Amino acid sequence: MIDSKLLDILACPLCKSPLIYDKLKQELICRADRLAFPIRDDIPVMLEDEARELSSEEADALYK
Repeated sequence: MIDSKLLDILACPLCKSPLIYDKLKQELICRADRLAFPIRDDIPVMLEDEARELSSEEADALYK
């Protein structure tokens, strides 16, 4: 499980926006850039090349 203090200080490496923790998918989501950064072995991988783009459905769901 990822440390809540770490979650408080992490930001998107591209735009510096706050990230949303998706516990189920083990991802950190940047709403502004529509990217999901993976968490592997409790370590966030904050590299643009490792991030996946959110589908429009996933991105739209973030605003509900």
